[in-house]
Amino acid sequence: MGPTPLVLNGVGPTMLLSDALIRKAQPGLTPTKLYDAKGLFILITPSGNKWWRFKYRFGGKEKLLSAGVFPDVSLSQARKRRDTFRALLAEGIDPSEQSKSKRAQKLADDARQLAATRFTIDNNGALSFRLGNRRLTLTPVETAELRVFLNATRGITPTVTSCP
Repeated sequence: MGPTPLVLNGVGPTMLLSDALIRKAQPGLTPTKLYDAKGLFILITPSGNKWWRFKYRFGGKEKLLSAGVFPDVSLSQARKRRDTFRALLAEGIDPSEQSKSKRAQKLADDARQLAATRFTIDNNGALSFRLGNRRLTLTPVETAELRVFLNATRGITPTVTSCP
């Protein structure tokens, strides 16, 4: 059995929510739903968390999409997100898939940016490089010594011997 709709002070599935009503809502023994309109509702878990959800149909299937956590996302912000999701649906775009692709694109962009900043040299000639989450910074003198060493070893080719 899923979450039960809550009727609080006469507010049920057909009445709009208010910030005051959401703040007053207390968790129950089972997850509880407070409905707003056009597919938006807030799910109140037994632990007291309040999660905004958007319920919609796409491709003949019912889907749920998170719209944030109350109070970090206010009622007006949740309604704006719902309206954005509904506009995507009107264009024939699944909001869940678009959200997943945006998240994947951001992760890829972050990884590219992180890789691009692996080595940096400041105005003084000091080299900094990152290994995982650690950063090592050499002084300008150490950087110059490293360059001399790398230039000297660049022409050396290792001799390969067979193992006995």
